Amino acid sequence: MRSYVPVLLLILVAIALPVVIWGISRVVRPHIPTAAKYSTYECGIKTVAEAREKFSVRYYLVAVMFLVFDVETVFLMPWAIQMKELAVFGLVEMGIFLFLLLFGYGYIWSKGALTWE
Repeated sequence: MRSYVPVLLLILVAIALPVVIWGISRVVRPHIPTAAKYSTYECGIKTVAEAREKFSVRYYLVAVMFLVFDVETVFLMPWAIQMKELAVFGLVEMGIFLFLLLFGYGYIWSKGALTWE
C-alpha cells in the first residue's frame, strides 16, 4: 500500500491545484457585468445567427480526414531519421505505407468527400 502513496498524492495535487487556482481567480478578478459582455461576440460586428447553428457534416468529415492524413505523415519522421539503418527493408516498408496512404486518399477522392459545395 505504501507504493501507492505517491500516486495518490499526485492525484490529490492534480485535483486540488485547478480548484485552488479557480478559487483565487474568482476572488481576485474584477466582476463588472455589462450588456456587451453578455452578447455573443464583443468584436463590434452585429450577429446574424445563433451561436449554436448547425454545421454541415462535410465540415467535420474534412476535419477528420485532415487529422488522419496529418497524423499519418508524422510516421515519416522516424523513418527519415533511421533511413540508413533500415536500408532496403525500410524503403520497401515506407513504400507500402505511402501506397496505402495514397490509396486511402484516392478512395475518399473517388467518393467525392473532398468536393465542397
